[in-house]
Amino acid sequence: MNADKAILVVSFGTSYNDNREKTIGSIEKIIAERFPEWDVRRAFTSKMIIKKLKERDGEYIDYIDEALERLSNDGVSQVIVQPTHVMNGIEYDFVKGFVEEYSDRFDSIVLGEPLLTTSEDYDEVVEAIRASILEESREIAGDGAAVVLMGHGTEHYANATYSQLQLKLILSGIDNVFMTTVEGFPEYDDTISLMEGRGFKDVVLFPFMLVAGDHANNDMAGDEEDSLKNVLSSKGYNVHCVLKGLGEIDEFRELFVNHVNAAIEGQD
Repeated sequence: MNADKAILVVSFGTSYNDNREKTIGSIEKIIAERFPEWDVRRAFTSKMIIKKLKERDGEYIDYIDEALERLSNDGVSQVIVQPTHVMNGIEYDFVKGFVEEYSDRFDSIVLGEPLLTTSEDYDEVVEAIRASILEESREIAGDGAAVVLMGHGTEHYANATYSQLQLKLILSGIDNVFMTTVEGFPEYDDTISLMEGRGFKDVVLFPFMLVAGDHANNDMAGDEEDSLKNVLSSKGYNVHCVLKGLGEIDEFRELFVNHVNAAIEGQD
């Protein structure tokens, strides 16, 4: 390991400890394995989660600027900042702002791209869905089931990411996978309207989020009347919930590794 070179993996974060290590921890681990000459460090963009972990568990995780300050003080000269965010949304903008602010503190600092940025990224994510999520859905509910991927959603213009991915899925011949969001578009009712009249009896739900945290456990699979599971059940569907974040899936971890590699090559 070269102490002069570091990869800062920046995630939104989660207070679900076991899931954090299955997702964020697993991505950090594979990055460290693939790039052994680089020191791999962690930062979160959610101050609320950082605060909760500190108060509840006595565990402190750096916010972005704290992590960059620490890297500078440690004499690191080359930095790759790789977000694990799905899109170029609000959280990614935070990261970009701090990278620009600290750009004169390092010989080189490069910001990697989130999961869905280029058209090629969408194609690769579609194939990752085909190879992993669709295969698991078939094992759970057979070939005739619908698959609903629940994203977070955002007021940021990057919310269009979900619609673009939906169109990419359709154009790739995958016509039984539907996007929905907790706080954006498409809403649950929008997604259900796309599914109606298609003859689906079973629906398999997956979180389209790095971590299967609070939103996955409550908004998707919770027992409240307005959870996605119960909204779909009220429409007569047999609902199967998979509490597995994208960070637990090999194919998606590989995509983040590819983005790190592209950022390293981008130094030149």
